[in-house]
Amino acid sequence: MLSTFIKVIAAIFLLSSCSHLPTDQSQEKEIPIVLGDAQKKIITIDDRFVKELLSLQSTDYLTDFGFPYSCNFTTNVPLQAEPSWVPAVTIWQRIRRGLDLDHNVDNKRLNAEFRWYHKHKNYMARVSERSARYIYYIVSELEQANLPLELALLPIVESAYDPFAYSHGRASGIWQFIPSTGRQYKMEQNWWYDGRRDIVASTSGAINYLKSLSNHYDGDWLLALAAYNSGQGTVDRAIKKNKKQGKSLDFWSLDLPKETRSYVPKLLALAKLIDNPNRYNIDLFPIDNAAYFSIVNTKTQIDLAQAAKMAGVEIDEIYRLNPGFNRWATTPSGPHRLLVPKNSEEQFNRALRDFPIESRLLWERYTIKSGDVLAVLAKRFKTDVETIKEINGLRNSRIRAGKSLMIPKASKNNDYYSHSAEQRLASIHKKRTGGKNTRQVFHRVKSGESLWTIARRYDVSVSKLAHWNSLGHKEVLSIDKKLSVWVQDKQPIKMLPEQREKITKKVGYKVRSGDSLARIAGKFNLRVKEILSWNSINPRKYLQPGQKLTLYVDIMNAVN
Repeated sequence: MLSTFIKVIAAIFLLSSCSHLPTDQSQEKEIPIVLGDAQKKIITIDDRFVKELLSLQSTDYLTDFGFPYSCNFTTNVPLQAEPSWVPAVTIWQRIRRGLDLDHNVDNKRLNAEFRWYHKHKNYMARVSERSARYIYYIVSELEQANLPLELALLPIVESAYDPFAYSHGRASGIWQFIPSTGRQYKMEQNWWYDGRRDIVASTSGAINYLKSLSNHYDGDWLLALAAYNSGQGTVDRAIKKNKKQGKSLDFWSLDLPKETRSYVPKLLALAKLIDNPNRYNIDLFPIDNAAYFSIVNTKTQIDLAQAAKMAGVEIDEIYRLNPGFNRWATTPSGPHRLLVPKNSEEQFNRALRDFPIESRLLWERYTIKSGDVLAVLAKRFKTDVETIKEINGLRNSRIRAGKSLMIPKASKNNDYYSHSAEQRLASIHKKRTGGKNTRQVFHRVKSGESLWTIARRYDVSVSKLAHWNSLGHKEVLSIDKKLSVWVQDKQPIKMLPEQREKITKKVGYKVRSGDSLARIAGKFNLRVKEILSWNSINPRKYLQPGQKLTLYVDIMNAVN
């Protein structure tokens, strides 16, 4: 960017040169301008140039250039938006030029949301600072898709620009996609990676989703935004209801859920503030109109600790730029891309070229012992079964004692990977407490358990249990998941019959005439897919009498 000195000279030159503009059908004005500690300089300029040069507030445009000045008019001059022919210096200036929705509607819902944002100025400062890593990329993608730049403010409404935000409705990431919609818009979700939090994948999905909704409502963005919040079906039903009653079909007239009725006004209120922050005395974090990060193709899986070292940044920065990665490394199956700070791109690319591919992960050769199961080994080494199978060329989950496996492992201890799923959950468990006279206990999820059964055991509400563990109320729990529970001091814990302590034993079972997978699973209180996994059985083939199966049975809860 230009230095302060050059910008001051440029401003004086631009203003001075205007005194030579034709003055027909316009009136010349004398404008006193103070630049830094310089003396007041009186410049006579043409009305039309004033309208082109300055924004709605006389201070807005020059403030974006970052040098000290004051500017006062000797007479009132109606002003228009800053000219498009001057390059935007801040991202907020660029967004203002791309605002397309009417945010000056006199509506009590919009006014209420506006008053809230205007009152909570510290919140606006914090959330605008949090957006600094991502908003330039989002604005660029929106412009390329020819969409209104108000949509760059939508992550403020959705998640306060927190890429690790997770709602009770199971929505995740800055755009708050639920699992099903995320998959619909090509956001992979697995043990290693959640594309709903990935800045690139989720922004692409959000743009495609919003475009689809806009097309469905014939370009009515208020209806499209309402549908983004509550679902297309909800908005369509509200429109159909108003049609039957002969009422207006615009957003403001529809009978929508309470959250949606305030959702769209929130975005419009934000646009109103961003359009003129000086007028409303709002401090936005200064963000240059320049890329914060670069996207680098790593081609292979890489340990995030290694990546941070190669880029010369802290591991925290790598996670915040790549929040889609759940673990200590990028996902084995891709995407094989990593976002790094723009000023680290050259160093990172050079390190990638000089770093052998086989050194991007640490490996351990493990000798299989009798009784080992891939699922247990995967948990021990903090990886997943599919990764071990793929690396070792295994067609199924059957392994033999004495053979060796190559298993990837983290180069640092667990605590180092500050924003892995495990560490995020540990942080939540520390922060969210049960209040006075309570103590924390931990519960490992067992087969067949749900939030409801666990809450019943500990005599707490489902909503509290979900909050303590950042879960949706209807979340399907994975076996062995660690849950934080806050119980009253000295409160005895109920031991329900279906929740007796699990004691697992490996047993051999010989298939008998008439046996089926479902019958065997029922006999030992197992699931069919567990038997399939342990024995690498083709589910399409019938079991044969005399066939031997390996089962891992909870001997306390097995059916006789």
